Amino acid sequence: MELEGKHALVTGGGSGIGLAIARALAARGAAVTITGRRQAALDAAAGDGIVGMSMDVRDEAQVVETTAAAVEARGPIRICVANAGIAEGRALHKTDLDFWRDMMATNLDGAFLTIREALQSMRETDWGRVIAVSSVAGLRGLPGAACYTASKHGMVGLIRALSEDYIGKPITFNALCPAYVDTDIVTRNTTSISARAGVSADKARAMMVSANRHNRLIAPEEVAAAALWLVSDGSESVNGQAIEIAGGQM
Repeated sequence: MELEGKHALVTGGGSGIGLAIARALAARGAAVTITGRRQAALDAAAGDGIVGMSMDVRDEAQVVETTAAAVEARGPIRICVANAGIAEGRALHKTDLDFWRDMMATNLDGAFLTIREALQSMRETDWGRVIAVSSVAGLRGLPGAACYTASKHGMVGLIRALSEDYIGKPITFNALCPAYVDTDIVTRNTTSISARAGVSADKARAMMVSANRHNRLIAPEEVAAAALWLVSDGSESVNGQAIEIAGGQM
């Protein structure tokens, strides 16, 4: 229970990777606040050290107010996991500005606002860990997903810059960059890829599976295990890194 007494904020914590990370942190003793737009999912995930608070990371006022309320209720944020995001591919010549802006508002602006507000209390403590859940698309171009790739590259750049700003201080900043993870996003993308490519749902899913070097989808718990390592003793010198979780070299 080495995280006992530490308050963790996990955005997009009602399902998928965020929920797996929240449960892993709570199992180690952390007081975990999860946020998301779907109250029903937050309510279903609450309990065993996890509390849900509705928050849309695209809305600055909501992020400011909800983060402040979480700090008031459970103390300064010591672990911040900026996980909330959307994933959708679209050819650039078919992309309108609304699609671009929603992708950036959710993935990149959301990470910026979440981390900025978490730092308000974290900076006053003697220990902190910031983790952004990016993607392998934050490290290389993902075909057919220019907007998504750009947003995830931005998250990695934000983390790298912050690690330099706070270097030598007791706060570290790292990004996790998973390939295709077995979550609802993959289920939705199966339908999307099937429609765009004119292939069956099974073929669309197989395309994502084969994109992972070990030819299987990654379990959310595998990403959570990497997050646990970054908040555990002995990780103090891991800072400014973009860690691939992809079954092999990408």
